Amino acid sequence: MPYEDARGAKDRPCLVISVHGRRALVAKITSRYRDERAGVITLPPGSVGDARGRTSYLETDELRQVPKRDFRRRVGEVDPALWDQVRHLAR
Repeated sequence: MPYEDARGAKDRPCLVISVHGRRALVAKITSRYRDERAGVITLPPGSVGDARGRTSYLETDELRQVPKRDFRRRVGEVDPALWDQVRHLAR
């Protein structure tokens, strides 16, 4: 996932919103909550494979394009109720 304010990238969980050709549109998942950001969805503790069982946050306000070749593994599927929230916020 590309850094927001620097060069380079970092391995991080994300939610794939859509795939077009060789690129995927994704929303970043983070363990840091910033209440000033709109479009943040709280995920249940441990839902993204965090070894410490921390709560994670899906940031739908800043979607990014990522080459499909950069993905390492698939973690799972999104609960339909969460997917409805994402569709509503990520317009």
